[in-house]
Amino acid sequence: MKQFSILLLVLFIGVTSCKTVKKTQVIQEAITKKDTVQTIVIKETPRVDSAAIVKDIMGKVVRKKIDFTTFNAKIKLTYEGPEKSDNVTVYLGMKKDSIILIRVTGTWMGIPGVGLEAKIRKDSVVVYWHQEKSVSNRSISYLQELIEIPFNFSTLQDLLIGNPVFLDSNVVSYKASNNQLLVLMVGDLFKHLITLNNTDFTVLHSKLDDVDIQRNRTCDITFSTYQPMGPYSFSTYRSISIAEKSKLNLYLEFKEFNLNEPLKYNFDLPKKYKLK
Repeated sequence: MKQFSILLLVLFIGVTSCKTVKKTQVIQEAITKKDTVQTIVIKETPRVDSAAIVKDIMGKVVRKKIDFTTFNAKIKLTYEGPEKSDNVTVYLGMKKDSIILIRVTGTWMGIPGVGLEAKIRKDSVVVYWHQEKSVSNRSISYLQELIEIPFNFSTLQDLLIGNPVFLDSNVVSYKASNNQLLVLMVGDLFKHLITLNNTDFTVLHSKLDDVDIQRNRTCDITFSTYQPMGPYSFSTYRSISIAEKSKLNLYLEFKEFNLNEPLKYNFDLPKKYKLK
């Protein structure tokens, strides 16, 4: 179950286990636009002083979020640690606000031919380990304790489909350029520096830090290779770098994906199995 909790941490974009060794430098600049045809004027200010601009920015980000009924994906997941590199194939199926199905094949944490299936609901996580022919049946709160992340089912959905998470209304500062927009927000749990495309407001980069400076962890996530998925833009390649005592690099490449089609993957427990 501990190995599965690590895998979940990877699948859920690595976002929630992040903290820098040093404090994130606060952006000290905010923009003032006098006219759309005039040159952007940048002035120093300790905090964002235009609630209307900030509200408009975050409103556009929220409107870019992917809404769905069902979602299927095949993901190549590569892991690069200090001592070894592994890769697995992840098959993912989600029904919004109902169930998340995960099937993993390949090599993980040095275990060749790893095979597991997981069924995640709002209140439970069931994992079947093919090699051991055993089942782990736990609550969502148990996974929260293992990974030490206060996520809920809705957060997991957003993480897996590529929607930004841990957005907070407490925007400390922002900075605009011709191509990018940087927004720094601070919540109860995380400091979140998010980089947006200044044209279509898709997420380019996300950097999260635990507010608790004693955690000494950091996480950087880059979203790229956006492709159309229905009416939305979907990031088909994501790189994640997590650092604490050592560094871990993760690469998620979506080989197949579709929206609002019947779920491809089922999860039925075998008749004979042992409970872990």
